[in-house]
Amino acid sequence: MKGCYCLIINLNKTSEIEIGKLGKINFTKGHYVYVGSAMNSLESRIKRHLSDDKKLHWHIDYLSKNVNCHINEVIYNVSNEKIECRLAQFISNQSSSINSM
Repeated sequence: MKGCYCLIINLNKTSEIEIGKLGKINFTKGHYVYVGSAMNSLESRIKRHLSDDKKLHWHIDYLSKNVNCHINEVIYNVSNEKIECRLAQFISNQSSSINSM
């Protein structure tokens, strides 16, 4: 399966989190949306994001492994069309974003 997905993330406490080589970033308590694509194996990618047992590879891994963070929901579509950038832009236009991610 190929497609695009959104992780709906809740950070229950304002936290300064080390995000790989980006360094420490201050995240305000609240909800975040991470938009990603998986043009090889959508199901495996989503399962990886939900797993606690993973190597920290992508920036989102550093946030999702934080003790104050919880992925509440995953929304996805199955498609060969690459819509990740358009979807991320649409969501960004409706809210505030973290530009360094």
